Amino acid sequence: MARQAPCVLVVEDEGAQREVLHYNLEAEGFDVVMADNGEDALLLVAEEQPDLIVLDWMLPKVSGIEVCRQVKADPSTRNIPIIMLSARSEEVDRVRGLETGADDYVVKPYSVVELLARLRTQLRRTRPATMGERLSFADIILDAAEHRVFRAGQSLHLGPTEFRLLSTLMEKPGRVWTREQLLDRVWGRDIYVDTRTIDVHVGRLRKALMKNGGEDPLRTVRGVGYALG
Repeated sequence: MARQAPCVLVVEDEGAQREVLHYNLEAEGFDVVMADNGEDALLLVAEEQPDLIVLDWMLPKVSGIEVCRQVKADPSTRNIPIIMLSARSEEVDRVRGLETGADDYVVKPYSVVELLARLRTQLRRTRPATMGERLSFADIILDAAEHRVFRAGQSLHLGPTEFRLLSTLMEKPGRVWTREQLLDRVWGRDIYVDTRTIDVHVGRLRKALMKNGGEDPLRTVRGVGYALG
């Protein structure tokens, strides 16, 4: 089944803390992947391409700071938001964490409610459709909360796959997505779908978007994939 909920990678070596985060994140509807050391965390980042990382500073094998540095140095993962957790409350430590690339810094002990609020703030920036936000591009509006799409004020009917495809494209207008990237985002990594399936659904989406006229907003990049605008 396709991953629709944002995937959060929790990297925490304290078992009790890890379980608390796992329980609360799943209760909020997130997909959760966990690691208890920095080495495994880096492997999971490459394999899972999570939507957000909750990262402890003090970790076995590879430190949280080094994990953060490597994730942010890699062009394929640098846009993944990282919330760093640390018992270090000194300003110099907070500055070091942020300068290494962390998007937010939370001092232990922390409120899970506050952490979840900070997590949602980051995801609204990077995955707005999954957070129920309303997206717009040119004369197209996608209302993720109500699962509706409008173009030039007219309601359009999209199938579930076309809706997920459009929401992915609208989150990053102008970005060229390869067929493999779209398969991972729209269908999920755990099922096999032929890449040509993407072409079929892009064709359906294009037809739906142009049903009432207007220019074609989808761009085909030969040999690569698709983009919006």
